[in-house]
Amino acid sequence: MKNTECIIYITTKRGSTQTFRKVADGWEQTSSTGRVFPMTAEQVLSHILPPLAADNPKCQVRVGEKKP
Repeated sequence: MKNTECIIYITTKRGSTQTFRKVADGWEQTSSTGRVFPMTAEQVLSHILPPLAADNPKCQVRVGEKKP
């Protein structure tokens, strides 16, 4: 699966979900309120790595296939 074919979801225990997807000129984050923010790859990693590295994660990270 390529970066352009997937969406990364981070869901908190309270149920709010942020999504990250690859776009033509970088990455974009969609917040749980629907706001869209441009991001660099480094910013995406800084959001995703802490929940993955936590011993007791407070949120769930999953990857899904982007719908055409």
